[in-house]
Amino acid sequence: MTHTALMERPRSGIVLAAMVLANLIPLFGVLFLDWDVGSLVVLYWSENLVIGGYTILKMLLKARGSERFLVLFFTLHYGGFCAIHGFFVLQLTRFAGENWGHAAAITWPGPLALIQMSINLAQQLLASAPREFLLACLALVVSHGVSFVLVYLGQREYEHTTMKDLMNAPYRRIAVLHIAIIAGGFLVVQLGSPLGLLVALVALKIGMDIILHNQSHAPRRQLAGSAAPSNGSPGE
Repeated sequence: MTHTALMERPRSGIVLAAMVLANLIPLFGVLFLDWDVGSLVVLYWSENLVIGGYTILKMLLKARGSERFLVLFFTLHYGGFCAIHGFFVLQLTRFAGENWGHAAAITWPGPLALIQMSINLAQQLLASAPREFLLACLALVVSHGVSFVLVYLGQREYEHTTMKDLMNAPYRRIAVLHIAIIAGGFLVVQLGSPLGLLVALVALKIGMDIILHNQSHAPRRQLAGSAAPSNGSPGE
């Protein structure tokens, strides 16, 4: 086993622990705070915004020269994607009340309107969410922050990724994870939101998070391991 692999093991364990702990908060909400499926689905949509924010930060640190334009493109495109996604999520769950869609006017020009819509959705969500829900959102911010610091910066993952990879990663995650969660959520609604299925939905999210984390960082570990004998750099 290479020195790099030995160094990465404890970091990966910390990242996974932070991820699981963040996901245990909604489990606590389901078991003791009467959270329903709408709360879970909205929370998992909120995670899209957290992931988008860290992706923009990663791209800003990675971009050189004309690549900085891709940061703006991703912000507009992903922001619009989240806005449309969030609109339907809040419309179906009524998490922010019956008249949430009329709370804020859209005044930004052109494609910036989708960014403003995402901001408005987040503001209305924060305004209507209970304190425990905000704690769950904060836990997601911390969890993804731990991954950013320990993996992207600490393991110098930025050296082995591309701007295209960074841009595509959030969409792949949404396609695999959130579509499954939302589909499962609507199944729970149809069955009357029994406690057992809500717990199963949280467990599904935790399991898929772990799988996606291991898959997304496996190429980096393999690349580092194969490169270590050739460069002889300590810790790499």
